[in-house]
Amino acid sequence: MHIGKMIEQELRRQERTPAWLARKIACDRTNVYKIFARESIDTQLLVAISKALNHNFFLDIAATLTFCE
Repeated sequence: MHIGKMIEQELRRQERTPAWLARKIACDRTNVYKIFARESIDTQLLVAISKALNHNFFLDIAATLTFCE
């Protein structure tokens, strides 16, 4: 699971631009490209991105979890 790629894919699926996301989460467009490159992300930032894209990335992450007994 690569959270940055998941965010980028969802942004593209919604046909939105990195500049649009940058405005929604109050950061610079270049920072959005840095987010796309991240394998992990701060939960507060992921909440903001989830709200902006109206997509719960936490559910996507939870779906990839496996537990051993």
